[in-house]
Amino acid sequence: MSTTQISAHIPMDLKVRLERYVRMSGITRTHLIEQALAHHLSALESLPEDAIVPARLVLTPESAERVLDLLDRPPEPTEEMRRLFDDP
Repeated sequence: MSTTQISAHIPMDLKVRLERYVRMSGITRTHLIEQALAHHLSALESLPEDAIVPARLVLTPESAERVLDLLDRPPEPTEEMRRLFDDP
């Protein structure tokens, strides 16, 4: 199998986590990145798009306020939710 080199800019905290993991596990950075990328692409290819939850959500000030409001005062569960959680 032929290989190629890629390059990416990542946040410093992610690089620190990567380095810590490879030191603890003894595997190489190359192997870890190759496996992570293969698993991630496999999930993206096999799962429906709406099943993928992004790692980072960006909220507008208005949507952030709505989230905080819902956390402070959650709505009553719907009849469907009650059935879902009550069903043995």
